[in-house]
Amino acid sequence: MSMVGSIWRDLRHALRSFHKDRGSVALALLALALGVGASTVIFSVVYSVLIEPFPYKNADRLLYIYTHNTKDSGPFGRNLYTVKEFFDFRAQNHVFSSILGGTSMDITYLMGNTSYQVRGAALEPVTFAALGFKPRLGREITESDAAPGAPPVFVMSDRLWHERFNRDPKILGMTLTINGVPRSLVAILPPRFLLFRGDIFFPMKITPDLTAAFLGGPAKLPMYVWTVPVLKPGVTLKQAAADMEIITHNEAKIYPNLYPKQFTVIMRTIIDATTASLQKMIYILLGAVLMLLLIACSNVANLLLARATARERELAVRATLGASAARLVGQLLLESFVLAAIGTALGCLLAYGGLYLVRHMIPPDTVPEEIDIQLSGVALAATVGITLLATLLCGLAPALHAARGDLHKRLMSAGKGVGGSSGHGRLRSALVAVQIGLSIVLLVGAGLMMRTFFALEHVDLGINPDNILVARVVFPKGQYGTIQAKQAFFRQVLARIGTIPGVTSVTDSLWLPVEQAGDSAVTVPGTTHSETWRSNIELVSENYFQTLGLPLVRGRLPSATDVDSARRVVVVNQKLVHDYFGDSDPIGRTIGFNLLDQIADAPHNAFFEIVGVVGDMRNNGLEESTAPEAFLPYTVTVWAGDELLVRTAVSPESVLSNIRQQISSVDQNVALANTGSLESILNRDYFAAPEFGLILLTIFASVGLILSAIGVFSVMAYSVSLQTHDIGIRMALGAQPSGVLKMVLLKGLEPIFVGIALGLFASWGLTRLMASQIYGVKATDPWTFGGVVIVLALVGTAACLLPARRATQVDPLVALRNE
Repeated sequence: MSMVGSIWRDLRHALRSFHKDRGSVALALLALALGVGASTVIFSVVYSVLIEPFPYKNADRLLYIYTHNTKDSGPFGRNLYTVKEFFDFRAQNHVFSSILGGTSMDITYLMGNTSYQVRGAALEPVTFAALGFKPRLGREITESDAAPGAPPVFVMSDRLWHERFNRDPKILGMTLTINGVPRSLVAILPPRFLLFRGDIFFPMKITPDLTAAFLGGPAKLPMYVWTVPVLKPGVTLKQAAADMEIITHNEAKIYPNLYPKQFTVIMRTIIDATTASLQKMIYILLGAVLMLLLIACSNVANLLLARATARERELAVRATLGASAARLVGQLLLESFVLAAIGTALGCLLAYGGLYLVRHMIPPDTVPEEIDIQLSGVALAATVGITLLATLLCGLAPALHAARGDLHKRLMSAGKGVGGSSGHGRLRSALVAVQIGLSIVLLVGAGLMMRTFFALEHVDLGINPDNILVARVVFPKGQYGTIQAKQAFFRQVLARIGTIPGVTSVTDSLWLPVEQAGDSAVTVPGTTHSETWRSNIELVSENYFQTLGLPLVRGRLPSATDVDSARRVVVVNQKLVHDYFGDSDPIGRTIGFNLLDQIADAPHNAFFEIVGVVGDMRNNGLEESTAPEAFLPYTVTVWAGDELLVRTAVSPESVLSNIRQQISSVDQNVALANTGSLESILNRDYFAAPEFGLILLTIFASVGLILSAIGVFSVMAYSVSLQTHDIGIRMALGAQPSGVLKMVLLKGLEPIFVGIALGLFASWGLTRLMASQIYGVKATDPWTFGGVVIVLALVGTAACLLPARRATQVDPLVALRNE
């Protein structure tokens, strides 16, 4: 018989064998499909987010330079630099092939009488070419486009072209007024070219004398630019950091106000830096899904071992009739391969649906918009290869066992698998222990994330975030560049918004509640201290405290007169009073903020009178403790007052259109951006990432628990079926059903408790890797560990109970007659 014919016959035999034992085979296929599907999804996410996230040329050599304050606990530091620093970096470095520059901005463009707001950036012309920009439509950007007197041009993202212009090619050459400047569209960008999450880009010539006036700010202030070096081939990040250490410390001598007293340089690839918020969670999920895949493969191994034990007599008969050892091994390995192939195919189908769900579950703004998470061929090939290899290895042990041994003993052994290998039994028990141990680790991880999510949801914010609409005001370039102009605008806007039905209070501020505000060193006259005292600074109007529900503890709140006249008064939080005034009364005392000395139009060497103390609110994220904070009138500098906070008696989103109308009635060139309720913004920024990890870990842990229970049940069921003869003899000799039940249960629970012990030991070490992802609970939380042990013990006992009860119902006469 030809080899093809032999394989075909073995294949048909395998399929008949699977049909005969379809219950166990279905469970194995389910385990494989779940393991393969989940693994493919997470492998695709890892590949798309961490390996090939950007469509740019040399993306793995594009870097961010961070000057990190060594006294700061944060992971990064400053990565925007003045144009003077930018040119010094270019001229003095020895490790970069080039340094790309630009600046991101809010862009307002007019179409007819309607104003639209998008994100965008001004980039040096060389940046377009360096990033591999090839226009989808139109021409490339050249140096001449940024030359003085050149016609203003811009390029548009493929996304904006699709969403706003329905991919109409005729728009090429049209003119839009962008931030007050008419510009002609010369190109459509390729898909996924969304630098800075932007949709409109235009060329900019960076010169050493460029100031903030380019963005519509005061001309006296320096211009900060996006500074992205391209690492030379063969140069390491460590070498680049060492080179920049020398340059930046020289810069610190020239510009001491721009650098901390003690700092170091950190070089990170843009891939690493822009995915940092989700990176650790993805690695945790990768570890979890690998554990799930191991559980699935252990399940399949148990099935194959049990089938091989039950078929020992059949295989012995085939060997006696002339089947060679190679023939038997080949048959069993073919069955393993067919099982793996079917399970893998089903898993790939699950992966398509699973990837769609995960794509929509990833929190917004945690990964760059250039990233396109798709089913990766590399990830799929890796998962299929691992699964096929693991399944074939799982089938190798029973296959080799079938090829050797005492055929006479197997033939003389009566009943299904009575002569089953004790080695197989020990191996099946070991696999059950492994499954239980892995399930413990998954469940502990999910439990810690659940405790974290619960703790975050119950953090006391210190304010009432319900029914507050948030919107950032985007001013056109070149307008509202003075304190007086901005004050006049906001006085009209705040008054008009206050008359909208459903609005109970409105204010403006520099920062959003809960996020970290501007940080400044502070001076308190009449005090001495060795360490620098620091405080957050928030610039607000008089209704800020009423709008947020921030309670007054002592003194008074600022009045409209205080704000309009930019009086040097300040309200501070209780944390600042506790840290810097102790038990003394701060009302009437003065305090200075060194940060104001660095702002051109702010009062310098000024001290502000403390007129009130308010309660503490979270002002450094949810996980960090409240920092000292001071609230100054927004009229002290033009840089304040771009965030609108509107408290409503109705749904916040329902008044948004009315607010837009009121702003347009004051100035139609002013747009709103980043609108939404404060609750939704807090959910996006602080709850979405933990919820993402919680959901996926819970899914993986639940599937792992189910597969482990199936593994325990199948091993127990096969064990009972193989012990039918022994149980029959025991009961014929007078053994009571309760005694048989106890014997079988103890034998089944033994690997479960071994697995629990192994899992607790592994969890104690592995969950420490989650420390940065959890809040309000220790990585070794005893309640979580205890709850998981109870769940596993109950599930394992339940999985053992049904086969054990079946053992007590064995009829001794039937069992002995069948022998």
